[in-house]
Amino acid sequence: MGSSDPLGTVGLGQKLSEMGVVLLDAPVSGGVPRAKDGSLAIMVGGKRSDVEVVYPLLQAMGSTISHVGHLGSGHALKALNNYVSAAGLVAACEALRVAEAFGIDGQVAIDVFNSSTGRNNTTEKKLAQYVLNQAYNSGFSIGLMHKDLVTAVNLAEQVHLALPLGHSLSRIWADAESELGASADHTAIAKLVRKKWESGEGHRENRRIERQLSG
Repeated sequence: MGSSDPLGTVGLGQKLSEMGVVLLDAPVSGGVPRAKDGSLAIMVGGKRSDVEVVYPLLQAMGSTISHVGHLGSGHALKALNNYVSAAGLVAACEALRVAEAFGIDGQVAIDVFNSSTGRNNTTEKKLAQYVLNQAYNSGFSIGLMHKDLVTAVNLAEQVHLALPLGHSLSRIWADAESELGASADHTAIAKLVRKKWESGEGHRENRRIERQLSG
């Protein structure tokens, strides 16, 4: 029920099947709050008939249980979901920092994001709750987010697709893990965003990207 390499899961399932053992991958989303109240979203990969056998057990932990496809599909979607989540968190933290630098109150910016098309899980459930107040204690680590990002990028390569944004995000989260530590809360990446702005690294990175695009 954790994160893992989808193709590794498929291989493990094949080996276990030879021994008469059924494997399902059923990673979850929702964080600590939804784990506590049993309302997790659970994405299950495997044969539907096997999923039905364990459905009552999954219901004790989750309110949304989705059979997403063959074995390995759950782990694939878990990594891809966290790829989207990681992108949203970085974008939201950057946008918040720019707004504050322009003299806009942080909470005002968050309220506008949440009443507009920029609304996402980060703007609704992370910026005010863990970033603006500098609590950084949502319960999910930078190391785990980076691991899932690497899984998503590798999965794209395995199916012969490019993921340019994914590679950029992976570098950003690798930097965060290096500077803040793997065990730091993933919302603490806002510290890295602020540091890059204050040190001018962000401006240098923008110029580097502009040169690449124009070259």
